Amino acid sequence: MALSFDEKLRNYARLAVRVGLGVKPGQRVLVQAPVETAKLARLVVREAYAAGASFVDVRWDDDDVQLARFELAPDGTFDTISRWRVDAETETADAGGAVIAIRATNPNLLANVDAKRVSTYQKAWATYRQPYSAQVMTNRLNWNLISAPVADWAALMFPDASAEEAVEKQWDAIFAATRADLPDPVAAWEEHLAHLKGRREALNAKQYAALHFRGGETDLTVGLADNHLWGGGAADTTGGITFTANIPTEEVWTAPHRERVDGVVVSTKPLSYSGVLIDGIRIEFRDGRIVDASARQGEAALKEMISTDEGSHRLGEVALVPHSSPISRSGLFFYNTLYDENAASHIAIGRAYRFNVAGGVDMTDEQFAQAGGNDSLTHVDWMIGSDQIDVDGITKDGNREPVMRGGEFVI
Repeated sequence: MALSFDEKLRNYARLAVRVGLGVKPGQRVLVQAPVETAKLARLVVREAYAAGASFVDVRWDDDDVQLARFELAPDGTFDTISRWRVDAETETADAGGAVIAIRATNPNLLANVDAKRVSTYQKAWATYRQPYSAQVMTNRLNWNLISAPVADWAALMFPDASAEEAVEKQWDAIFAATRADLPDPVAAWEEHLAHLKGRREALNAKQYAALHFRGGETDLTVGLADNHLWGGGAADTTGGITFTANIPTEEVWTAPHRERVDGVVVSTKPLSYSGVLIDGIRIEFRDGRIVDASARQGEAALKEMISTDEGSHRLGEVALVPHSSPISRSGLFFYNTLYDENAASHIAIGRAYRFNVAGGVDMTDEQFAQAGGNDSLTHVDWMIGSDQIDVDGITKDGNREPVMRGGEFVI
């Protein structure tokens, strides 16, 4: 018997709290949510209390308020940020709490805004937020990202549907991608997470020196950080709390070596970045650094992002996703990285996760860089995989082994 919408929504909130955050009794929780997702946010609050949370607070976001500022505020003001919004995250983390964000926005929100305004704001925000980001990148707190429909985003995904139908279709797509439409989604996730654990353990055993992506216009060799570790599925905080940072998740990923990336890579899906769609990305790397970058659409935003700092000229993540993943099989493009990165293998410009290098969480910045880890104010994933892409693992003695063929794992 098919589940009702309300049953699926309750499943989704329960998954976010129990599987995503892994809330423990006594923890405080911060929920970040667009005002349009209030129904889901309220269910998440109730599920968090049911899981034993001691205090749950909500920080609301609003696309229209954000757009008004970028359209109407005077030049020279975009390095001003609302510090209290970041302070709420930091305060929660410092208190041993958990943070969940419902990331939902119009992917084209800032398409007609001066890219310099957006990049100035993003850099100011990321700079002030860096201490909190450092806790995220070292698994010092349990955190989670989910999403939910908003009208403008749904209309972009389903342009031929009425406004109401588009939102309904988007909910169906989200429930399917997150397994919230199943009678026992928690059990389904336990099985899925066990599968991802097996895959990351197999790759950790290989300890490849590099991965070579080849297909179409892409010919890219990604050297891997010394003593790299693959992540995928659930993880543990430094305090021993098990959580799953992204729902959905279909990837396994690790840290590239910041100085050992060479070749050309072309995106296979558009990237929605800070309210701007960037499509047709083509980037050339030499000795780990970007030496040329272009895009058919959104090139100004791409170049502003790359110019954030020195680290944003290098890679911080390489991730493998089978072309047959449920999100890829749906045939839908979500215009949202949380979903689209789980439909295709991808790389990320910018900061690397410290836990993707053995001992990295306790390393100094200099030690992490010597191991090949990259640091930056930014971390932006974009998709490079498809059924046309082959991936080889290059061993430390220079031999090659097939890892993926036609976008599918063969190991």
